[in-house]
Amino acid sequence: MNIAYNIKIVTYASPDYKKVVALRDKILRKPLGLQFSEQDLAVDKNEIIIGLFTQNKCLGCVQMRHVDQNEIKLRQMAVDNSMQGKGLGREILKFAEKIALSKKYNKICLHARKTAVKFYEKFGFSVIGNEFIEVKIPHYTMCKKLS
Repeated sequence: MNIAYNIKIVTYASPDYKKVVALRDKILRKPLGLQFSEQDLAVDKNEIIIGLFTQNKCLGCVQMRHVDQNEIKLRQMAVDNSMQGKGLGREILKFAEKIALSKKYNKICLHARKTAVKFYEKFGFSVIGNEFIEVKIPHYTMCKKLS
């Protein structure tokens, strides 16, 4: 990857958080005709928010939600359309896994859009169960054991 970037944990309601929300809105919500509600964003304050930035622009993000003492859930993963296929998603996943391991989680799960299943499989995630509909489109639960 030939791009200089900074990947970090983002503070809720900070200027960087607003950039993360704008990217999530652009990539995950607007194409489905959806928008964030205050309730949607209120849950973010209890999550680990990760942003990948270059030249002060958010190019990728993911959030992590505590499920139980063993499991953390990835959600709202997005990479700017212009930067997909350049390894940013891989870098975000590696960073998220390091955080999960440092917090003693042994499993990461997520709800993957059907179109993203192959991406997550490349990084050791496996489909658990059947396809389901979430935010109007097909998804699969996927999990990965950490070690």
